[in-house]
Amino acid sequence: MFSLQHKTAIVTGGASGIGLAVSKLFAERGASVYILDQNAGMAQKAADEIRGKNGKAFPYRVDISNQQEVNKIITAIATNATIDILVNNAGIAHIGNAANTEEKDFDRIYTVNVKGTYNCMHAVIPYMQKQKKGVILNMASIASSSGITDRFAYSMSKGAVVSMTLSVARDFIKEGIRCNCISPARVHTPFVDGFLKDNYPGREKEMFEKLAAGQPIGRMATPYEIACLILYLCSDEAGFITGCDYPIDGGFLKLNN
Repeated sequence: MFSLQHKTAIVTGGASGIGLAVSKLFAERGASVYILDQNAGMAQKAADEIRGKNGKAFPYRVDISNQQEVNKIITAIATNATIDILVNNAGIAHIGNAANTEEKDFDRIYTVNVKGTYNCMHAVIPYMQKQKKGVILNMASIASSSGITDRFAYSMSKGAVVSMTLSVARDFIKEGIRCNCISPARVHTPFVDGFLKDNYPGREKEMFEKLAAGQPIGRMATPYEIACLILYLCSDEAGFITGCDYPIDGGFLKLNN
């Protein structure tokens, strides 16, 4: 089950955190994985690690907010393979409310999280249309459907991701293209560790435990757990699923009081 043999998958932000877990798991299941990341060194390292375990991985340095860069890379990939799966994982975070979020920060979040997601879908959908098949998985967040303190711009961007997901699912359902998104709660990634180090020096352990306790299940998710849901939704076994946003949140949306 959940085999990705003979499939080509593009994973943005595929060199770290959730994206790296997805890249590794997809390769384990037989996919040829194209790792798109802004950090060329990390993308190469991730690809080398996958190849070291007899997987197929190809690193590309890309700024997903730059449509020309995205189009160039997708065109290059499409000359050598079908594009079966796109995982729009790359994104950035921001802390702030509507009063103290500066315009430059709002624009930056929009450019990466919203426009970047659009750029990648805009580039791959014509190839999926020609094939009459394809799967797109977008990364949303519980912030798209729950009021989270000091996440104004980030919540805006993830709400847009959900809306784009539903639109694409409806517009291309007759052409064999499925499009879903997932909404994780807190996930223990290097980003979390870096955030705690930068903002709570000397109190990292205390603040980590506090953040983990905010999930009813009592801990953060692991990147691998998120990757497993993504694998299912991108597999043939999920062929009847499109236009859905799946929370993977340790009970956050339904069980928090």
